[in-house]
Amino acid sequence: MAIHPTAIIDPSSEIDSSASVGPYTLIGPRVRVGPDTEIMGHVFIDKDTDIGRGCRIFPFASLGADPQDMKYAGERSQLVVGDEVIVRESTTIHRGTKGGGGVTSIGKKALIMASVHVAHDCRLGDRVILSSFAVLAGHVSVQDQAIISGSSAVHQFVRLGVHSFLGGMTGATKDVPPYMIVAGVRDKDMVVTPNVVGLRRSGFSKEAVSAITGAFKMLHNHKPLAGVLEEVEAAYPDSEEVKVLTSFYRTSERGVYR
Repeated sequence: MAIHPTAIIDPSSEIDSSASVGPYTLIGPRVRVGPDTEIMGHVFIDKDTDIGRGCRIFPFASLGADPQDMKYAGERSQLVVGDEVIVRESTTIHRGTKGGGGVTSIGKKALIMASVHVAHDCRLGDRVILSSFAVLAGHVSVQDQAIISGSSAVHQFVRLGVHSFLGGMTGATKDVPPYMIVAGVRDKDMVVTPNVVGLRRSGFSKEAVSAITGAFKMLHNHKPLAGVLEEVEAAYPDSEEVKVLTSFYRTSERGVYR
């Protein structure tokens, strides 16, 4: 274990013997740091935070601080960070609240770039990317391999589907559907289109991309949503990707960009 002599670590915390902690870092109570994780200098990890294997936490990041929620009354809550997550400089990630299940979680192999904010009770899936200055309000769900571009803001309780892409400087107040690009300043300016290039890069077959594109064309109209979803499911009964897409629309509570 390589712990710099200027680092301050609460005795209740557990640092794996293969992890490293840089100079002037402060680690509070009940923190667990997994194997091969590198915590650089000037990092603040407040309390009740679990960091997995092989992570890299860059200077001036703040993890596990109290949530910015007026209802928070000091109850115990957690931040859970998965394996091989990268958290860049000056990022802030807060613990959960009682009203949101008590846990903020970051999936495996996430890349969280500099100066990002992830608020209380957010749930990030595996391999998500948050670009610099993106901000997530409380209770946001970001599913696997979604990308949020720089300077974007996501409203509380919004969901971003798998393999979705939120364009730079976008203010998202509705759910972002799986496999789609959503970009624009606010709701009335939003452009929605299939994330064809991203899907191909991720190894989706031509048939899967074709089904997603076809379903998008059917959804992109002014007909009542329930009827359109039935039409889409009838047109692509064997497509798992289309099933994911239509299920996402059916379970939305905030509405989905069409």
